[in-house]
Amino acid sequence: MNDFLAALSLMTIFPARHKDPISARAYAYFPLIGMFIGLFLAAAFFLLRALLPDLIAAALLLAAWVGISGGLHLDGFADACDGLFAAATRERRLEIMRDVHLGTFGVVGLILLLVIKLSALASAAWVAPVVLAPILGRWAMVFAAAFPLARSGGMAALFRAGLTRPIIFVATLFAMLCCAFFGAFGLGAFAAACAVTLFIARLAQNCLGGLTGDIYGMICESV
Repeated sequence: MNDFLAALSLMTIFPARHKDPISARAYAYFPLIGMFIGLFLAAAFFLLRALLPDLIAAALLLAAWVGISGGLHLDGFADACDGLFAAATRERRLEIMRDVHLGTFGVVGLILLLVIKLSALASAAWVAPVVLAPILGRWAMVFAAAFPLARSGGMAALFRAGLTRPIIFVATLFAMLCCAFFGAFGLGAFAAACAVTLFIARLAQNCLGGLTGDIYGMICESV
């Protein structure tokens, strides 16, 4: 239970109390936390669609989606855009990603991401994408932990410390079962999540020499 509460407090704004520091076992619960987020968004999806025009409902749903995680991964996405797309050396890219100030690539990337998400929510014909996106986004971070790190310190190193293949297997099995519930669409979404994760991880390896906490955030938001 402590590991679950630790994962809940890390992935959401809910102040779940846990006795011990977060351990690698908590990462097996990431897709489960994503499922709770997805079910919450699904309920909001039906309620808002019943009461409001699609675009306004989508905007409020997106606000709830960002709010429930405290915008944690959006910050990582923006910083990753600044680092990955800058015309600079590997060392300078890492310095840029540590900078607290948001650059042009980060601003543009963040705006485009939110516009795409808003458009997707406004045009969603059924609830499956709303449920699966948070599950797959959080599973993808666990999957991406198999790739090398760009530096030995930081959030990514803490995240990866003690992470084992059985933990990755449990997280992957849960994510696949959730996707299988939605049939061919869900399995296609899982395959797409794998492809996006691999693409971003390879890009980070080429540009940065490995992954960082910001890259994990980008992967979560992009899947």
